[in-house]
Amino acid sequence: MAKFSNILLFAIFTCIVFGCRKKSETTNLAPETIGQVTLQMTDVMVHDVTNPPLSARFFSYACLAGYEVLAQNDPAYKSMHGVLNGFPVITKPAVEDYSYQLACALAMLETAKKMQPSGALLQKYQNKLIDSCRTLGFDDATIAGSQQYALEISKQILKYAKADRYNRISNFPRYEPTGLAGHWYPTPPGYFPPVEPFFKTIRPFTLDTVSQFQSKPPIAFSESKSSEFYKLMKLNYDDKENQEHKVIAAFWDCNPFALENKGHLLVGMKKISPGAHWLGITDIACRQSKADFGKTLLVTMSVSIGLMDSFMTCWDEKYRSNRIRPETAIRKFIDPTWKPFLQTPPFPEYLSGHSVISASSAVILTHYFGENFAYTDTVEERFNLKARKFKSFEHASQEAAISRFYGGIHFMDAIDNGVVQGKEVGKWVIKTLEGGFK
Repeated sequence: MAKFSNILLFAIFTCIVFGCRKKSETTNLAPETIGQVTLQMTDVMVHDVTNPPLSARFFSYACLAGYEVLAQNDPAYKSMHGVLNGFPVITKPAVEDYSYQLACALAMLETAKKMQPSGALLQKYQNKLIDSCRTLGFDDATIAGSQQYALEISKQILKYAKADRYNRISNFPRYEPTGLAGHWYPTPPGYFPPVEPFFKTIRPFTLDTVSQFQSKPPIAFSESKSSEFYKLMKLNYDDKENQEHKVIAAFWDCNPFALENKGHLLVGMKKISPGAHWLGITDIACRQSKADFGKTLLVTMSVSIGLMDSFMTCWDEKYRSNRIRPETAIRKFIDPTWKPFLQTPPFPEYLSGHSVISASSAVILTHYFGENFAYTDTVEERFNLKARKFKSFEHASQEAAISRFYGGIHFMDAIDNGVVQGKEVGKWVIKTLEGGFK
């Protein structure tokens, strides 16, 4: 009888222990956690005034860290080894007690904390995330194991990131404007130096080369009033700003370098990058479609990869053609008092970065959610801009592209050809990633 009682007590103890562990292992994080992480990253980027291409780099490596945890624990998803350029075999950590979903989110955060200049600011959110997991029922052993798992994955992703050659850019000679007629040079009020002139020298994720989808050359610069270039200038100059065009331009501005005159001071305005806006749209789409945790992370990773490679192709062209901005050209050749509605960003004009990355993101999101995915874009509400409704991702990307004309900061050929390039990159990214998933 005593022996039976001991067996019964052991059985009860086992059920309690494994019952608790089972609760911890089967408790799922909300898929929205992925979007919350990218939102926290965005806030740090706003704090640091991170430029658009570099923002895409931060997002992509953080998302890759989370995705590789997912791929190691869910057979529906495959590692990016053999899919992305130079991507290594990611060793699975020898951790027994962990939540892979929590490890996904923590791997993203640990990677971002190391890569972003003010990444330490993410620790506050990370602490809140862990506290919320305790409330959900995660025990201390599972949380500790998830943290260890995340750190080991992040360390491997950071090694991969370090090998992309971005750290070598600081060794290049300082970029100086050419001074040639029709070429870009810094514009008021900030007269910022050119942003990321050597971004094309780093390793892309899916592209064979950054010039793989090279655009046709821009319309040639000319001072002649009968030239095609002069006609381009006149299109911008003659465009009559109406209220709706101003609303659209402001909604898609996404210029982290924007300044506002306040008396004798120029004050930086808080704005997110174009890539952050599209990752916000990604979060909206995933929530609206009720995507599960795995799909949410997959789509977010895919869009971030697309942003990185799109910025690389665009920046390759920007510093090849080196074309003058409408503000500079129109003030010099048509009207010295003309000002664009939006502040001119500090880099060459052709191609339009918004047009490229928006078209690419729309192609990728359409692949996952369909052609007629209507949604309300609330991304800019926290920056005091009203939400806008779109019939599809394509609809949104078209508006993002034309917003640069309404804002007076791009010529139409930079917009039209930017859309063409962006679509090609988006299709290539999906083809590459989908090939790896099979």
